[in-house]
Amino acid sequence: MIHESQAPNPTVPNYLPARMLNEYVYCPRLFYYMWVDNIFAHNRETVEGSLRHSKLDARQDELIPADELDEEHRLHSRSVTLSSDTHGLIAKLDLIEVLDKAVTPVDYKRGKPRKNDGAGQLEAWDTDRAQLGAQALVLRDNGYTCDEAVIYYVATKQRVRIAVDDALIAETLQRLAAAQAAASSETIPPPLVDSPKCPRCSLVGICLPDETRNCQIADAQIEGQANGQFTVRSNGDEPRRLVPARDDLRPLYLNQPGLHVGKSGNVLKIKEKTKVVQEVRIGETCQVNVFGNIQLTTQAIQALCQNEVPIAYFSMGSWFYGVTHGLGVRNVYLRRDQFRLAENSSFCLRLARSLVSGKIRNQRTMLQRNHVEPPRVALNQMKCMQEDAEKADALDQLLGIEGNAARVYFQNFAGMIKADEEPFGGTDMNGPFRKFDFLGRNRRPPRDPVNALLSLAYSVLAKDLTIACHAIGFDPYLGFYHQPRYGRAALALDLMEPFRPLIADSVVLSAINTRMVTPNDFIQTGEAVALRPAGRKAFFRAYEQRMDTLVTHPMFGYRVNYRRMLEIQARLLARVLTDEITTYPVFVTR
Repeated sequence: MIHESQAPNPTVPNYLPARMLNEYVYCPRLFYYMWVDNIFAHNRETVEGSLRHSKLDARQDELIPADELDEEHRLHSRSVTLSSDTHGLIAKLDLIEVLDKAVTPVDYKRGKPRKNDGAGQLEAWDTDRAQLGAQALVLRDNGYTCDEAVIYYVATKQRVRIAVDDALIAETLQRLAAAQAAASSETIPPPLVDSPKCPRCSLVGICLPDETRNCQIADAQIEGQANGQFTVRSNGDEPRRLVPARDDLRPLYLNQPGLHVGKSGNVLKIKEKTKVVQEVRIGETCQVNVFGNIQLTTQAIQALCQNEVPIAYFSMGSWFYGVTHGLGVRNVYLRRDQFRLAENSSFCLRLARSLVSGKIRNQRTMLQRNHVEPPRVALNQMKCMQEDAEKADALDQLLGIEGNAARVYFQNFAGMIKADEEPFGGTDMNGPFRKFDFLGRNRRPPRDPVNALLSLAYSVLAKDLTIACHAIGFDPYLGFYHQPRYGRAALALDLMEPFRPLIADSVVLSAINTRMVTPNDFIQTGEAVALRPAGRKAFFRAYEQRMDTLVTHPMFGYRVNYRRMLEIQARLLARVLTDEITTYPVFVTR
């Protein structure tokens, strides 16, 4: 569902649907996403249109061949599909009216006709004229006489007639040639500039028209400054917030061993033994997270894959195993660019500098915001290391800078834990821990409660970015900073670096400081420390609260939640790989 490509697609089918010509006239970039990249997303308007057409498509009639029509035929044929070899077109016609050997295609549209203020008449929109013109071409190529077409606008229950004359045919052929050229082009069409069409487009969150243009302006400013020139951006260049601040869909966490997940209709039924403990609508779910020994039926897995709802698998110790998902994005060209640029050492270093510098800056901000008394020496050291990261000459040097910054950061991490020194209250005081002590970062396995929380937070965040990479069309296992390693989602870890302190570390601190998680929620086996099921449930609540927090994008100025921000940042990286923008705008906060 989610990828932007700039490569030619020789496998695009030869027959262009008449509906796609409608999309091309509306926006060539939208056409490219839908036809070449096979991407589609619903909004309110598209859902309403689909419901309307589902009723029309339920009935399908045969159409009498053109050479068998005579003046006596008076009939209607619904949901007729015809193709044209001459023009490379295929059309599904909602309704065909036959009268006196002439056929009239009728297409149903959910909106209203356009008002011609000068003539005081109702007119069809240009997009609809293009689609009906294509239908007329198909009908004529199949031997039918078609001199008129009709648009029925459902909102006003009005029919608008379109004359199929030489002007319409010439206009349609010109647009058809342009659409076919765009489909085989090496470059995706540019986004529309400040267009009123964008807010109504269902793919605006994928296209990011204003954000892409804003980044292009920023690239031009950087280039201008390098050449001794300065560009001033006007207020009109500020991007509109066209993407929703939050997603209506919610993740599902299955945390209790022994659960069994089945499906009834479009609803997941979660059972403990034979008792249904919860029912969840698949259409309201963005992902399913499975921890430990939990069984999903084949029917449930198939339904989730069909609805593009990924299933993430974890061990009870929160080790992230992998993801089951549907076919996802079918275009390989973003992955081709990803593999090509992964071999470009200068590109990898340039991107890695930005990621590590952004991570160190966000770690420093965390200390400034949350430490009881942030040590000035530590803050100065991290500022110097941030500047060093921006000038690193090699990835090995960058790894050393990142490691030193992490050492300083975690040396002062305990100062951000505001829990009381006295043991937490509670009825169960027989657990292995009485308070949250943090002496330093350790893992594999984590050996104290704070490190257990950090490992779980990083694992869940890596899962979310792995899912985002899959959805956009990346290969999450090939990164630019993190080198390939079996079983490691390197690209997800790349994208994750600036978000580690802002999301994962913040969740851990919030869960501890607000006592959502207490020392009684942990168990110890040998050296390893892990959360009990109740503690994990509380942690997931803290994590989702953080992911739902609205935050201001430093470059675009609008507010979206962190889950949406992860998607935006991943899409911006795709823009860099496909050469629409030059510099990846790392997310940093003040």
